Amino acid sequence: MTTKKWDADQIDDQTGRVAIVTGASSGIGFETARVLAARNATVIVAVRNAEKGERAVERITARHPGAKASVSLLDLADLSATERFATRFKEEHDRLDLLINNAGVMMPPHSTTRDGFELQMGTNHMGHFALTGHLMDLLMRTDGSRVVNVSSVAHRTGALDFADLDWKTRRYNPQKSYGDSKLANLYFTYELERKLAGRPEGPIVAAAHPGWTATDLQRHSGLFQFLNRFFAQGPTMGALPTLRAALDPGVSGGDYFGPSGLLQFKGYPRKVGSNKRSHDREIAAKLWSISEERTGVRYRL
Repeated sequence: MTTKKWDADQIDDQTGRVAIVTGASSGIGFETARVLAARNATVIVAVRNAEKGERAVERITARHPGAKASVSLLDLADLSATERFATRFKEEHDRLDLLINNAGVMMPPHSTTRDGFELQMGTNHMGHFALTGHLMDLLMRTDGSRVVNVSSVAHRTGALDFADLDWKTRRYNPQKSYGDSKLANLYFTYELERKLAGRPEGPIVAAAHPGWTATDLQRHSGLFQFLNRFFAQGPTMGALPTLRAALDPGVSGGDYFGPSGLLQFKGYPRKVGSNKRSHDREIAAKLWSISEERTGVRYRL
């Protein structure tokens, strides 16, 4: 798969493979789930809102009759609910080929998760950290499995303040908080890949970002909704970096995919680089330790 214009037509049949896509009721999560289902994977549409999830599955099966897609409730802003989801999944499935950590919130007013985390860091990072940890034993037992963490170009604006991850003492800045959470996605990706080094049975861990893609994620920002008409691409294109990270046979652990166009806003997916800060091993290790402590999920690697 060396073509510069990698797209969904290059995805092989996925019969027999099982995928979880978080936040798959709309946007790039929906498109990711739809394409996987169209290629005959068994797809779990993991969502917080059951009604929206059911509508997403109806849209998938209407377009692809016979698709194996189903809804499962997952609230990443609630650690106990996240654990229940993982337990339920492992009771129903004996393999997990693809874990697509796509769900997220973007620039909402300040609020906290059920466990007291700032909402963006708690959902976008802590929730996925816990989910992946709960499912790691199954990923390790599934040959050729992968984890894909969906980050953003906004990681470039992030700089974690470990003294105040929940914005209790600082004046809340939703854009900065979002960038922090997307930077955390990359720290998690690179640190997990390092911890799996030398474990051939472990999953490939990669990351992706959708560039500037118009989705419901931007509903809290009138500015972004206005600018979408000039700069954004649609979810079908925005999902391609995630799909490439998940399915291209040439992907290696720690790879990061994004659009190939100017500023990585638009275009077909290619391997891209993240900023220097995201590769700081000391910060990544510290975030890992704090994430284990705060979520209560400890990886046995």
